Amino acid sequence: MRESITFLKEFVKHPTKVGAIAPSSPGLVAAMVDWFDWMAIRNVVEFGPGTGVFTEAIVDRLHPEAKFFAIERSHEMAELARARCPSAKVIEDSATNLNAICDAEGMGKIDAVICGLPWASFPDSLQAEIMEAMVDRMSQSGQFATFAYWQGVVLPAGRRFSRRLRNSFQEVGRSHTVWRNLPPAFVYRCVK
Repeated sequence: MRESITFLKEFVKHPTKVGAIAPSSPGLVAAMVDWFDWMAIRNVVEFGPGTGVFTEAIVDRLHPEAKFFAIERSHEMAELARARCPSAKVIEDSATNLNAICDAEGMGKIDAVICGLPWASFPDSLQAEIMEAMVDRMSQSGQFATFAYWQGVVLPAGRRFSRRLRNSFQEVGRSHTVWRNLPPAFVYRCVK
């Protein structure tokens, strides 16, 4: 309950940074993380862990030799993610600083990015800055997953983000719709 209240408060304070009114459902978590090849990937980053629902699933699936950290801008959300996943490293910073964070953490090329950022609410310049930093840092055949709410797909920023994905990755697919999520969503699954 505390997570839901904090999530709603953060949404009200920063709707373009949080992008949702409730944490992601178990169905959306499964659609996001089950697609990755967890036995093969070693360098994993999460953008926007929020309350830590994806973080928890990532930590449960990580290979014992894998490196992992999450980047969260909101102090309140970072605290929730840390409380849910005490073994996870949650860094309070911006995804735009990805290269500096990877260097500081001793992480070379990234094999997988799990992303909870509200792309459809970002201006073009921020979408481009984060995407370019991420793609440049990813290994060949690196995997990327992020979710989108169906209502956001029709917005100009949502359409722009979909085009950006197709221009940035060799493969761009979509999961099934997760109807038991507030609001309903699907996952973009991309391979560099």
